[in-house]
Amino acid sequence: MPRAAASGIEGAQMTDTLRCAIVGTGAIAHAHASAIAAYPHAQLVAVTDLSQESATAFAEKHGPAEVYDDLGGLLAAARPDVVHVCTPPAAHRDQAIAALRAGAHVVVEKPPAPSLEELDDMRAAAREAERELVVVFQQRTGTAAAHVKRLLDDGAFGRPLIAQCQTLWYRDPAYFAVPWRGKWETEGGGTTLGHGIHQIDLLAYLLGDWESVQAQLWRLDRETQTEDASTATIAFANGAVASVVTSAVSPREISSIRIDTQRATITVEHLYGHGHENWSITPAPGHEAEAAEWALPETEERSGHEPLIREVFDALRAGAPVPAIVTEPARSFEVVAAIYASAAAGGAVVTPDVLAAHPTHRRSFASPVADRR
Repeated sequence: MPRAAASGIEGAQMTDTLRCAIVGTGAIAHAHASAIAAYPHAQLVAVTDLSQESATAFAEKHGPAEVYDDLGGLLAAARPDVVHVCTPPAAHRDQAIAALRAGAHVVVEKPPAPSLEELDDMRAAAREAERELVVVFQQRTGTAAAHVKRLLDDGAFGRPLIAQCQTLWYRDPAYFAVPWRGKWETEGGGTTLGHGIHQIDLLAYLLGDWESVQAQLWRLDRETQTEDASTATIAFANGAVASVVTSAVSPREISSIRIDTQRATITVEHLYGHGHENWSITPAPGHEAEAAEWALPETEERSGHEPLIREVFDALRAGAPVPAIVTEPARSFEVVAAIYASAAAGGAVVTPDVLAAHPTHRRSFASPVADRR
Protein backbone atom coordinates (compact mmCIF):
# COMPACT_ATOMS: atom_id res chain seq x y z
CA MET A 1 0.00 0.00 0.00
CA PRO A 2 1.55 3.36 -0.99
CA ARG A 3 2.24 5.90 1.69
CA ALA A 4 0.20 9.09 1.86
CA ALA A 5 1.76 11.93 -0.10
CA ALA A 6 3.21 14.85 1.84
CA SER A 7 0.86 17.81 1.63
CA GLY A 8 1.74 20.64 -0.69
CA ILE A 9 4.04 18.67 -3.02
CA GLU A 10 2.92 19.35 -6.58
CA GLY A 11 2.27 16.32 -8.70
CA ALA A 12 2.40 13.94 -5.73
CA GLN A 13 0.97 10.45 -6.31
CA MET A 14 -2.55 10.08 -4.95
CA THR A 15 -2.93 7.30 -2.41
CA ASP A 16 -5.70 4.80 -3.15
CA THR A 17 -6.61 4.22 0.50
CA LEU A 18 -5.38 6.05 3.58
CA ARG A 19 -4.52 3.53 6.27
CA CYS A 20 -5.53 5.07 9.60
CA ALA A 21 -4.74 4.32 13.21
CA ILE A 22 -6.32 5.68 16.39
CA VAL A 23 -4.40 6.21 19.63
CA GLY A 24 -6.75 6.42 22.60
CA THR A 25 -10.18 4.81 22.31
CA GLY A 26 -12.22 7.02 24.65
CA ALA A 27 -15.39 8.92 23.79
CA ILE A 28 -14.01 11.31 21.14
CA ALA A 29 -12.29 8.47 19.27
CA HIS A 30 -15.70 7.21 18.13
CA ALA A 31 -16.22 10.45 16.17
CA HIS A 32 -12.89 9.88 14.43
CA ALA A 33 -13.71 6.27 13.64
CA SER A 34 -17.07 7.26 12.19
CA ALA A 35 -15.45 9.95 10.03
CA ILE A 36 -12.85 7.47 8.76
CA ALA A 37 -15.61 4.95 7.95
CA ALA A 38 -17.56 7.64 6.06
CA TYR A 39 -14.61 8.45 3.81
CA PRO A 40 -14.53 6.10 0.79
CA HIS A 41 -10.74 6.05 0.50
CA ALA A 42 -9.76 5.45 4.14
CA GLN A 43 -9.64 2.43 6.40
CA LEU A 44 -9.11 2.03 10.14
CA VAL A 45 -6.38 -0.58 10.41
CA ALA A 46 -5.01 -0.26 13.95
CA VAL A 47 -5.86 0.99 17.45
CA THR A 48 -4.13 1.19 20.80
CA ASP A 49 -5.10 2.30 24.29
CA LEU A 50 -3.74 1.95 27.82
CA SER A 51 -6.79 -0.26 28.42
CA GLN A 52 -6.56 -3.41 26.29
CA GLU A 53 -10.21 -4.08 27.04
CA SER A 54 -11.26 -0.65 25.74
CA ALA A 55 -9.13 -1.00 22.60
CA THR A 56 -10.49 -4.46 21.84
CA ALA A 57 -14.10 -3.37 22.25
CA PHE A 58 -13.44 -0.32 20.08
CA ALA A 59 -11.84 -2.42 17.33
CA GLU A 60 -14.75 -4.84 17.38
CA LYS A 61 -17.19 -1.95 16.95
CA HIS A 62 -15.33 0.02 14.30
CA GLY A 63 -12.99 -2.54 12.71
CA PRO A 64 -11.74 -4.76 11.44
CA ALA A 65 -8.63 -3.25 13.03
CA GLU A 66 -5.62 -4.74 14.77
CA VAL A 67 -5.17 -3.99 18.46
CA TYR A 68 -1.66 -3.14 19.68
CA ASP A 69 -0.23 -2.94 23.18
CA ASP A 70 1.39 0.45 22.57
CA LEU A 71 2.00 3.12 19.95
CA GLY A 72 5.53 1.99 19.20
CA GLY A 73 4.38 -1.49 18.28
CA LEU A 74 1.52 -0.07 16.23
CA LEU A 75 3.79 2.24 14.22
CA ALA A 76 6.34 -0.49 13.54
CA ALA A 77 3.86 -3.16 12.49
CA ALA A 78 0.93 -1.31 10.93
CA ARG A 79 2.83 1.61 9.34
CA PRO A 80 -0.28 3.80 9.06
CA ASP A 81 -0.57 6.76 6.71
CA VAL A 82 -2.53 8.81 9.29
CA VAL A 83 -2.50 8.57 13.08
CA HIS A 84 -5.43 10.06 15.00
CA VAL A 85 -4.36 11.11 18.50
CA CYS A 86 -7.38 10.97 20.83
CA THR A 87 -5.65 10.73 24.20
CA PRO A 88 -5.57 13.28 27.06
CA PRO A 89 -3.54 16.42 26.21
CA ALA A 90 -0.49 15.54 28.33
CA ALA A 91 0.30 12.64 25.99
CA HIS A 92 -0.15 14.47 22.69
CA ARG A 93 3.36 15.78 22.07
CA ASP A 94 5.25 12.52 22.45
CA GLN A 95 2.63 10.50 20.58
CA ALA A 96 2.35 12.98 17.72
CA ILE A 97 6.12 13.29 17.32
CA ALA A 98 6.55 9.51 17.33
CA ALA A 99 3.90 9.15 14.62
CA LEU A 100 5.34 11.97 12.50
CA ARG A 101 8.86 10.53 12.69
CA ALA A 102 7.44 7.17 11.62
CA GLY A 103 6.17 8.84 8.44
CA ALA A 104 2.50 9.32 9.31
CA HIS A 105 0.39 12.43 9.12
CA VAL A 106 -1.19 13.29 12.47
CA VAL A 107 -4.73 14.38 13.28
CA VAL A 108 -4.82 15.44 16.93
CA GLU A 109 -7.79 16.33 19.11
CA LYS A 110 -8.04 19.68 20.79
CA PRO A 111 -6.53 20.95 22.95
CA PRO A 112 -3.49 19.98 20.86
CA ALA A 113 -1.09 20.06 23.81
CA PRO A 114 -0.83 21.29 27.40
CA SER A 115 1.38 24.22 26.35
CA LEU A 116 2.47 26.37 23.43
CA GLU A 117 6.02 25.01 23.69
CA GLU A 118 4.77 21.46 23.25
CA LEU A 119 2.67 22.49 20.26
CA ASP A 120 5.77 24.21 18.83
CA ASP A 121 7.65 20.91 19.20
CA MET A 122 4.88 19.06 17.38
CA ARG A 123 4.77 21.58 14.53
CA ALA A 124 8.56 21.47 14.17
CA ALA A 125 8.48 17.68 13.99
CA ALA A 126 5.84 17.86 11.25
CA ARG A 127 7.98 20.23 9.20
CA GLU A 128 11.06 18.04 9.62
CA ALA A 129 9.15 14.92 8.59
CA GLU A 130 7.34 16.71 5.73
CA ARG A 131 4.08 15.46 7.17
CA GLU A 132 0.95 17.35 8.21
CA LEU A 133 -0.11 18.07 11.78
CA VAL A 134 -3.86 18.74 11.86
CA VAL A 135 -5.65 19.98 14.98
CA VAL A 136 -9.35 19.16 15.11
CA PHE A 137 -11.41 22.32 15.56
CA GLN A 138 -14.63 21.03 14.04
CA GLN A 139 -16.66 24.12 14.89
CA ARG A 140 -15.03 25.80 11.87
CA THR A 141 -16.77 23.37 9.55
CA GLY A 142 -20.22 23.39 7.97
CA THR A 143 -21.67 25.37 5.08
CA ALA A 144 -23.02 28.13 7.33
CA ALA A 145 -19.65 28.90 8.92
CA ALA A 146 -17.96 28.88 5.49
CA HIS A 147 -20.60 31.23 4.09
CA VAL A 148 -20.36 33.71 6.98
CA LYS A 149 -16.56 33.68 6.89
CA ARG A 150 -16.54 34.43 3.17
CA LEU A 151 -18.91 37.37 3.63
CA LEU A 152 -16.86 38.72 6.52
CA ASP A 153 -13.62 38.36 4.57
CA ASP A 154 -15.16 40.02 1.51
CA GLY A 155 -16.36 43.00 3.58
CA ALA A 156 -20.03 42.38 2.80
CA PHE A 157 -21.03 43.19 6.39
CA GLY A 158 -18.71 46.15 6.76
CA ARG A 159 -16.30 46.20 9.69
CA PRO A 160 -16.86 43.83 12.64
CA LEU A 161 -17.35 45.99 15.74
CA ILE A 162 -18.22 44.06 18.89
CA ALA A 163 -18.72 40.38 19.65
CA GLN A 164 -19.80 37.99 22.38
CA CYS A 165 -18.53 34.43 22.71
CA GLN A 166 -20.09 32.13 25.28
CA THR A 167 -19.36 28.53 26.18
CA LEU A 168 -21.76 27.87 29.03
CA TRP A 169 -21.59 24.14 29.73
CA TYR A 170 -22.35 21.93 32.71
CA ARG A 171 -19.97 19.34 34.09
CA ASP A 172 -21.00 17.74 37.39
CA PRO A 173 -18.52 16.82 40.14
CA ALA A 174 -18.24 13.25 38.81
CA TYR A 175 -16.77 14.62 35.58
CA PHE A 176 -13.86 16.10 37.51
CA ALA A 177 -13.38 12.90 39.53
CA VAL A 178 -11.56 11.36 36.54
CA PRO A 179 -7.93 11.30 37.75
CA TRP A 180 -6.38 13.42 35.00
CA ARG A 181 -9.08 16.11 34.93
CA GLY A 182 -8.92 19.39 36.80
CA LYS A 183 -5.17 19.23 37.33
CA TRP A 184 -2.62 21.55 35.72
CA GLU A 185 -0.01 18.83 35.23
CA THR A 186 -2.29 16.37 33.41
CA GLU A 187 -5.09 18.40 31.76
CA GLY A 188 -3.06 21.56 31.24
CA GLY A 189 -5.93 23.89 32.09
CA GLY A 190 -9.55 24.06 33.10
CA THR A 191 -12.77 24.75 31.22
CA THR A 192 -11.17 27.53 29.14
CA LEU A 193 -8.69 25.12 27.59
CA GLY A 194 -10.87 22.01 27.57
CA HIS A 195 -14.22 23.53 26.57
CA GLY A 196 -14.08 27.22 25.68
CA ILE A 197 -11.38 26.71 23.06
CA HIS A 198 -14.05 25.30 20.69
CA GLN A 199 -15.97 28.57 20.43
CA ILE A 200 -12.88 30.75 20.85
CA ASP A 201 -11.46 29.00 17.81
CA LEU A 202 -14.61 29.61 15.75
CA LEU A 203 -14.59 33.27 16.84
CA ALA A 204 -10.94 33.65 15.80
CA TYR A 205 -11.59 31.76 12.56
CA LEU A 206 -14.26 34.34 11.70
CA LEU A 207 -12.50 37.48 12.97
CA GLY A 208 -8.82 36.70 12.31
CA ASP A 209 -5.71 37.61 14.26
CA TRP A 210 -5.93 38.76 17.86
CA GLU A 211 -4.26 41.88 19.22
CA SER A 212 -4.69 41.74 23.02
CA VAL A 213 -6.32 39.73 25.81
CA GLN A 214 -7.32 40.70 29.34
CA ALA A 215 -8.80 37.97 31.54
CA GLN A 216 -9.59 36.42 34.92
CA LEU A 217 -10.03 32.83 36.07
CA TRP A 218 -12.62 31.75 38.63
CA ARG A 219 -13.29 28.67 40.77
CA LEU A 220 -16.97 28.96 41.60
CA ASP A 221 -18.17 25.50 42.60
CA ARG A 222 -16.07 22.51 41.51
CA GLU A 223 -13.26 20.78 43.42
CA THR A 224 -10.42 21.36 40.96
CA GLN A 225 -6.97 22.91 40.84
CA THR A 226 -7.96 24.70 37.65
CA GLU A 227 -10.76 27.14 36.89
CA ASP A 228 -14.40 26.19 36.36
CA ALA A 229 -15.16 29.60 34.77
CA SER A 230 -13.30 32.43 33.06
CA THR A 231 -14.04 35.89 31.72
CA ALA A 232 -11.99 37.70 29.07
CA THR A 233 -11.91 40.63 26.67
CA ILE A 234 -10.21 40.03 23.33
CA ALA A 235 -9.28 42.79 20.90
CA PHE A 236 -8.75 41.70 17.29
CA ALA A 237 -6.44 43.22 14.70
CA ASN A 238 -9.44 44.22 12.56
CA GLY A 239 -10.69 46.48 15.36
CA ALA A 240 -13.37 44.18 16.78
CA VAL A 241 -13.64 43.68 20.54
CA ALA A 242 -15.10 40.48 22.01
CA SER A 243 -16.35 39.53 25.46
CA VAL A 244 -15.66 35.85 26.16
CA VAL A 245 -17.26 33.86 28.99
CA THR A 246 -16.55 30.19 29.60
CA SER A 247 -18.19 28.05 32.29
CA ALA A 248 -18.46 24.43 33.37
CA VAL A 249 -21.17 25.18 35.95
CA SER A 250 -24.09 26.36 33.79
CA PRO A 251 -27.14 24.03 33.90
CA ARG A 252 -28.79 25.50 30.78
CA GLU A 253 -26.01 24.81 28.33
CA ILE A 254 -25.31 26.87 25.23
CA SER A 255 -22.45 27.61 22.85
CA SER A 256 -22.92 30.95 21.13
CA ILE A 257 -21.22 33.67 19.16
CA ARG A 258 -22.66 37.05 18.27
CA ILE A 259 -20.79 39.45 15.97
CA ASP A 260 -22.17 42.96 15.44
CA THR A 261 -20.86 44.60 12.29
CA GLN A 262 -21.58 47.91 10.58
CA ARG A 263 -24.34 46.33 8.46
CA ALA A 264 -25.59 43.27 10.33
CA THR A 265 -25.62 41.09 13.43
CA ILE A 266 -24.46 37.51 12.92
CA THR A 267 -25.33 34.91 15.55
CA VAL A 268 -24.83 31.20 16.01
CA GLU A 269 -26.41 29.44 18.98
CA HIS A 270 -26.00 25.71 19.47
CA LEU A 271 -24.43 23.28 21.91
CA TYR A 272 -21.95 20.79 20.43
CA GLY A 273 -22.55 21.29 16.70
CA HIS A 274 -24.34 23.65 14.34
CA GLY A 275 -26.40 23.62 11.16
CA HIS A 276 -28.19 26.33 9.22
CA GLU A 277 -31.00 26.50 11.77
CA ASN A 278 -28.49 27.65 14.39
CA TRP A 279 -27.33 30.71 12.42
CA SER A 280 -29.03 34.02 11.77
CA ILE A 281 -28.04 37.22 9.96
CA THR A 282 -30.01 40.32 10.96
CA PRO A 283 -29.50 43.41 8.79
CA ALA A 284 -28.94 46.79 10.39
CA PRO A 285 -31.59 49.45 9.68
CA GLY A 286 -31.13 50.65 6.12
CA HIS A 287 -29.48 47.42 4.95
CA GLU A 288 -32.56 45.21 4.68
CA ALA A 289 -32.26 45.01 0.88
CA GLU A 290 -28.87 43.29 1.22
CA ALA A 291 -30.24 40.47 3.37
CA ALA A 292 -31.16 38.36 0.34
CA GLU A 293 -27.54 38.40 -0.79
CA TRP A 294 -26.48 37.15 2.64
CA ALA A 295 -28.87 34.19 2.75
CA LEU A 296 -27.31 30.85 3.67
CA PRO A 297 -26.70 28.39 0.82
CA GLU A 298 -29.55 26.07 -0.16
CA THR A 299 -27.33 23.02 0.33
CA GLU A 300 -26.52 22.38 3.97
CA GLU A 301 -23.76 20.50 5.73
CA ARG A 302 -23.58 20.55 9.51
CA SER A 303 -20.38 21.08 11.45
CA GLY A 304 -18.53 18.05 12.74
CA HIS A 305 -15.59 15.72 12.50
CA GLU A 306 -16.78 14.15 9.26
CA PRO A 307 -16.53 17.24 7.01
CA LEU A 308 -13.22 18.26 8.57
CA ILE A 309 -11.61 14.86 8.14
CA ARG A 310 -13.04 14.51 4.65
CA GLU A 311 -11.42 17.77 3.50
CA VAL A 312 -8.14 16.88 5.19
CA PHE A 313 -8.09 13.41 3.62
CA ASP A 314 -8.88 14.86 0.19
CA ALA A 315 -5.85 17.14 0.53
CA LEU A 316 -3.56 14.38 1.78
CA ARG A 317 -4.50 12.05 -1.06
CA ALA A 318 -3.96 14.79 -3.66
CA GLY A 319 -0.74 16.12 -2.14
CA ALA A 320 -2.46 19.50 -1.86
CA PRO A 321 -2.27 22.13 0.91
CA VAL A 322 -4.52 21.38 3.86
CA PRO A 323 -7.84 23.28 3.81
CA ALA A 324 -8.47 26.59 5.57
CA ILE A 325 -10.58 24.86 8.22
CA VAL A 326 -7.37 23.43 9.74
CA THR A 327 -4.87 26.23 9.09
CA GLU A 328 -3.57 28.50 11.88
CA PRO A 329 -3.60 25.62 14.40
CA ALA A 330 -1.96 27.75 17.10
CA ARG A 331 -4.12 30.92 16.92
CA SER A 332 -6.93 29.97 19.29
CA PHE A 333 -4.44 28.11 21.46
CA GLU A 334 -2.48 31.36 21.76
CA VAL A 335 -5.67 33.20 22.78
CA VAL A 336 -6.29 30.62 25.50
CA ALA A 337 -2.65 30.87 26.62
CA ALA A 338 -3.04 34.64 26.78
CA ILE A 339 -6.15 34.25 28.96
CA TYR A 340 -4.16 32.19 31.44
CA ALA A 341 -1.16 34.52 31.25
CA SER A 342 -3.33 37.58 31.83
CA ALA A 343 -4.99 35.96 34.84
CA ALA A 344 -1.60 35.00 36.26
CA ALA A 345 -0.55 38.65 36.03
CA GLY A 346 -3.63 39.92 37.83
CA GLY A 347 -5.63 40.71 34.72
CA ALA A 348 -2.85 42.47 32.83
CA VAL A 349 -3.17 43.04 29.08
CA VAL A 350 -1.33 40.35 27.09
CA THR A 351 -0.34 40.94 23.45
CA PRO A 352 1.13 38.45 20.94
CA ASP A 353 4.58 39.97 21.53
CA VAL A 354 4.22 39.58 25.30
CA LEU A 355 3.07 35.99 24.90
CA ALA A 356 5.91 35.15 22.48
CA ALA A 357 8.47 36.05 25.14
CA HIS A 358 6.45 35.04 28.20
CA PRO A 359 8.69 33.57 30.93
CA THR A 360 6.19 30.93 32.08
CA HIS A 361 3.02 30.62 30.01
CA ARG A 362 4.51 29.22 26.85
CA ARG A 363 5.44 26.07 28.76
CA SER A 364 2.60 25.86 31.30
CA PHE A 365 -0.81 27.47 31.76
CA ALA A 366 -0.82 27.06 35.54
CA SER A 367 -2.26 30.27 36.94
CA PRO A 368 -3.74 31.58 40.20
CA VAL A 369 -7.51 31.05 40.27
CA ALA A 370 -9.85 33.30 42.23
CA ASP A 371 -11.76 30.95 44.56
CA ARG A 372 -15.26 32.25 45.31
CA ARG A 373 -16.76 29.11 46.80
